[in-house]
Amino acid sequence: MFELMHTYKVVLAYDGTDFAGWQRQPTGGSVEQALQGAFVTKFNSDVQLTAASRTDAGVHALGQVVRCQAVASFDAQALQRAWNHALPGSILIRSCTSVSEEFHPRCNVRSKTYCYHFFTKQPLPFFVRYGWYCERRVDLDKLQQALNVFEGTHDFRAFCKERDVCGSTIRTVSSVGLEYFRRFGVYRIQVTGPGFMRHMVRRLVGAALFVATRQEFPVEYVREVLIAGSSNNTLPKAPAQGLLLYKIRYGG
Repeated sequence: MFELMHTYKVVLAYDGTDFAGWQRQPTGGSVEQALQGAFVTKFNSDVQLTAASRTDAGVHALGQVVRCQAVASFDAQALQRAWNHALPGSILIRSCTSVSEEFHPRCNVRSKTYCYHFFTKQPLPFFVRYGWYCERRVDLDKLQQALNVFEGTHDFRAFCKERDVCGSTIRTVSSVGLEYFRRFGVYRIQVTGPGFMRHMVRRLVGAALFVATRQEFPVEYVREVLIAGSSNNTLPKAPAQGLLLYKIRYGG
């Protein structure tokens, strides 16, 4: 017999350090499995989860959006409070709203914003799991120039995990910026666009910081790699712990 499913939109924050990414894994340890396990424990009922972004192992989120579908009907605020109570401290449901069953977190996305944090001085132990410590001197002007190369619509085949891409590798980077937060001694690279391929943001950041820390590589080298379009280049991928899924905006 067909069961009526009740649908909720959840905005989620998590520290990804100890998780094997968002998506369910055969060996366990994913954010998805932690959410499902807590739901079953608290409500003695299963829940189906679909996330806007399948973040990788070690990647954090402040604004992950998840569709939750359950047989049982709940008051959204009561569901949020009870579910949070059953979750580990590394996961927090920031908001929960009842939505139409047509809602899908990967449809009608206007923009996704990722932030990448890095340190130029060895960080305090409290911050080390949320950013990349760059031991080489970073030329900040050169870094911004390298990041600017990625703005606009390009074929980003050279900056993705190609075997995981179905279809076109053309994407648009709407904006990319660099900020410094003196209080925490951390730099933030903020990248916004309608959508990104797996590992794309980390590879963009890794490439920009690579040339910004080496005098022998000009900014033009990044542009040449972008135009050549080969994913088998030697530019590095930035470590996972610096990446944060910051915000997802929807249209319509």
